[in-house]
Amino acid sequence: MTEYANTPKPPYYACIFVSKRTEGDRGYGAMSDRMAELAAQQPGYLGVESARDEGLGITVSYWDSLEAIRLWKENAAHQVAQERGKNEWYESFGLRICKVERDSFYKL
Repeated sequence: MTEYANTPKPPYYACIFVSKRTEGDRGYGAMSDRMAELAAQQPGYLGVESARDEGLGITVSYWDSLEAIRLWKENAAHQVAQERGKNEWYESFGLRICKVERDSFYKL
């Protein structure tokens, strides 16, 4: 990922997903790409930023409301991915939901 998410002026919401992967792919890459495409089609979706090294992965998705986040969590295809994540792809993970009150960006 080379660009920051193009979010509107606050307030908006951030879902911060942190994870440690298990060994091997087992369809993870394809599902990750599919979930990124599907999330981008959801009402209220604002963008995503993601980074991963050998151990820790961090994905931050941005949403215009808590309702949009709830609907994404309940999306049937996303629920399949969540179950596979719990059973196959993640050693551990966590989720934080935050309200973004202020943001600022600088280009040097």
